[in-house]
Amino acid sequence: MTTPACRATPLRDLALGWLLLCLPGTIAIAQDWPQFRGPAGDGHSPATDLPTQWGEDKNVVWKSALPGRGWSSPTLVGDRIYLTTAVATGNDQDALKADRSLRILCINARFGDIVWNTEIFLQNGADAPKIHKKNSHASATPIVEGERVYVHFGHMGTACLDLDGGIVWSTQELTYRPVHGNGGCPVLVDDKLVFSCDGGDAPFMAALDKYTGKLAWKTPRETDANKKFAFSTPGVFDIDGEQQILSPSVNALRAYRPSDGTQLWHASYEGYSTIPKPIMAHGLVYVVTGYDRSSVFALKPGGSGDITDQIEWTIDKRAPHTPSLLVIGDEVYMVSDSGIATCADAKTGEIHWQERCGGKAFSASPIYADGRIYLQDEYGKSIVLRPGKTFSVAAENQLDGRYLSSYSVTTGALFIRSDTHLYRIGK
Repeated sequence: MTTPACRATPLRDLALGWLLLCLPGTIAIAQDWPQFRGPAGDGHSPATDLPTQWGEDKNVVWKSALPGRGWSSPTLVGDRIYLTTAVATGNDQDALKADRSLRILCINARFGDIVWNTEIFLQNGADAPKIHKKNSHASATPIVEGERVYVHFGHMGTACLDLDGGIVWSTQELTYRPVHGNGGCPVLVDDKLVFSCDGGDAPFMAALDKYTGKLAWKTPRETDANKKFAFSTPGVFDIDGEQQILSPSVNALRAYRPSDGTQLWHASYEGYSTIPKPIMAHGLVYVVTGYDRSSVFALKPGGSGDITDQIEWTIDKRAPHTPSLLVIGDEVYMVSDSGIATCADAKTGEIHWQERCGGKAFSASPIYADGRIYLQDEYGKSIVLRPGKTFSVAAENQLDGRYLSSYSVTTGALFIRSDTHLYRIGK
């Protein structure tokens, strides 16, 4: 059901005033949120007029029930939202061995109704690998580029659709043995859709031709680690005068050439089950290492071979395992899974503050928009921070349900996904 909107704000009433952002493989209006972590993949949005206070009975423009279960974040282009879900047979959507329809939903961003609902794959419950209690069978965020939507279900396959929900191509050619289920999103680079396949053994990076779905390249990740699995989304950055794909994996950050998948360099660390997406600012790449004991480091990228000695600084305490990072101006911000927020100098790693920001546990990645940092815990509590060298909380809010997805945002509205509903929050 959809809760009637008290006021539906048009999503593109200011769109003509924004500059186009030219991203690797993506052209979008700056107000759109076409991929995981937004227009540039770094958690930033130019959106304004955003609310700081909300609750079940305050500033909820609409609240729409979602079929099935999924933790993919909403993507937003124009007045349409795209997200994936896994709909189990029977009444119990959390049944361990149920067959599941792996689907993509298109939702009207103004009113919250489902525009179309397309099945991509059917997952046999008897053969489906066990997933982690914090994972889902639909965790990768869709990508929207032009007239196409790309969806990824890890070892279950990948597909491309048109904006009417018709399947342009789908493939289940790439198979591997996942650990804890699927995680990590693809990225578009030129004419390729690139993603990591870090399962229980023989991990690799892969690229598909975005027009046909055919395999463009597949590069093994050589490692002698006992635990080989990871879930990070790659980043695409201009380094040494060319685009490079940077992908955190088990025990190393690796750089690849987009055209053919050649590994260009690596920086070593100790870590597995790596989740956060790398970001780049000030000529440095910021990386989170993963389990068991997570660290954050800043690396001067570029060169060839082993460039571990180009790590500029490291933060070892209270680093996140799951949420990605934010760089705002000269500071880097992060929130640990246990709810400790950190602000540090982005160039030196000097810590300005570390404070418990409230909330029980955090998986969603923070966003920065309208001059504020938005954090979301797993149990419906949101914390709005003022950026700066002094810890400052602007607001705290509470919604019903469970939350692992990151926000999407446009001028005047935040879109927040729970385990059962999608909210449009607006003034």
